Amino acid sequence: MRFTVLVLEGAFATGVTATLDMLQTARALGAEPLRFDVRSANGGCVSLSSGVRIETSRLRVLARPEPALWVIPGLGTTHAAAVRARLERPDAITLAKAISRHVARGGQVAASCTAVFLLQRAGVLQGRRATTTWWLGGLLAGMERRCAVDTNAMVCADGPIVTAGAAFAQTDLMLHLLRECYGARLVDRVARTLLIDGRRAQAKFVAPELLANGDALIVRITSEIEARFPKPPRVSQLAARLGMTERTLSRHVQRLTGRSTLALVHSVKLRRAQALLQSTRLSIDDVAAEVGYQDASTLRRLLKKLGSGSPRALRPR
Repeated sequence: MRFTVLVLEGAFATGVTATLDMLQTARALGAEPLRFDVRSANGGCVSLSSGVRIETSRLRVLARPEPALWVIPGLGTTHAAAVRARLERPDAITLAKAISRHVARGGQVAASCTAVFLLQRAGVLQGRRATTTWWLGGLLAGMERRCAVDTNAMVCADGPIVTAGAAFAQTDLMLHLLRECYGARLVDRVARTLLIDGRRAQAKFVAPELLANGDALIVRITSEIEARFPKPPRVSQLAARLGMTERTLSRHVQRLTGRSTLALVHSVKLRRAQALLQSTRLSIDDVAAEVGYQDASTLRRLLKKLGSGSPRALRPR
C-alpha cells in the first residue's frame, strides 16, 4: 500500500504533520511495505497554517489506476463562506478533477474536516454516507443532497471514500486507515506510542451556539431554550414562538445544521447539564431538573449516548 498525502495551500498544519508522523511510526513499528509521499496540485513548497511550509511533488493521475490511497487533511477554513471560496481556487479545482478521475479508476480517497468538501466538489459523495466537521454538516448536506451526512460519526467509510470529522479527527482517520491496511495490533502499537486515543463520535464536542456559524435562526432557538431553563420549551412551543409550523422549523434546522430540531434542543440542554456537573455540587437529580429532564436516568442515558460517560466522570476532581 502506498499513501499519497495531498495538501493545499493553507491546510491545517497539525493534520498534515500528524498524518506523516503516524505513517512514519507505523513503518518503524513493522509496516515494512508502507510507502508514502506528499503531493500538491503544482508541486514545490506549500504553505500550511501557522507559518508551516512543506515540500511536495506534483500530483499526477496515471492512465492506469495506481495502488495508492489518497489522504487529504483538512483545509484551513472554519466557516461556510470561506469553504465555498476555497473550493473555487485553482489548486482546489485541479485536485477535485484529479480526485474524480482517481475514484472513477478504482482509487481510494480519505479526507477530514473541510477537506470533505473537496470530495463533494469532485462529485464522489453522491449516494454515499459521509461526515465532516460537526458545525458544517448542514452546509455539506445542502451542497450534496444525495449524500447522507452523519455529523455524529467521527469516521465514515463508504466504499472507496472515507471521511472524518473536525480537524483533529485526522488522527482518527489515520487510525482507521492503518487498521484497514495493517490490522488492529499494529494500530494499537501506533496509538500507544504516540499517545493517541481513538474516538468514535463528535457529538460530545458539539457547541450548539456554533452550529450553522451563528445563523440567526439557530442563535434565536438556542437563546429561547437557555432563557427558559429550568423549563425549556418543547419543539411545538419553539415553532409557535418563531411563527412557523413544526415541519417548517424542522426543515430549516436540518438544512442549517444537518440535525433535527429535537437533537438541537437536546444539545443545548446537555451542554448546560455538563457545565453544571463540572462547576457545581448539585446532585444529579437537581441537574436533571435544572435542564428540564423529569428524572436523572434520562440525563444519564443521554450523556452516555453522547459519549461523555457517567455524570460522575464529569465532576471536577
